[in-house]
Amino acid sequence: MAAAAELKLRVGDKAPDFSVATDSGNLSLSDFKGRKVILYFYPKDNTPGCTKEACGFRDSFDSFEREGAVILGVSTDTEKSHKKFTEKFNLPFRLVPDPEKKIVRAYGVWGPKTFMGVKYKGTSRVTFLIGRDGRVEKIWHQVKASEHAAEVLSAVSSGEGQKA
Repeated sequence: MAAAAELKLRVGDKAPDFSVATDSGNLSLSDFKGRKVILYFYPKDNTPGCTKEACGFRDSFDSFEREGAVILGVSTDTEKSHKKFTEKFNLPFRLVPDPEKKIVRAYGVWGPKTFMGVKYKGTSRVTFLIGRDGRVEKIWHQVKASEHAAEVLSAVSSGEGQKA
């Protein structure tokens, strides 16, 4: 278990594929081969920071679409929780349920955290820009929820992180 939590993907690494069953059928990262994917990990549905981040991506969704990019949000919440969160905030992109923590562990974003002096394990707020070839082009480890969507859109629009 410790090894999975310590896994650190680097730019240029192949993004780990995943497949999950959802209410609308199976969803896999490989479904989006040939497109850029913004894979953002967040701690919990309906919390202040996670809501700001999701709404930022929602508000910039059309711009991401024009760039040909797909947005996928991942947390350890259930499909039912994601559905409520999506409906409440009109999120036009998919949220990926990971209650078994397989995806968060594969991407190395599950591990020790501290909030108000309390130590626990949880999902770190990290975003991966995955290129059309399925490789990691850019990673954001330090995410400010309210500004993050604009930062990611700037990178996607400018081609930042692309290999020459």
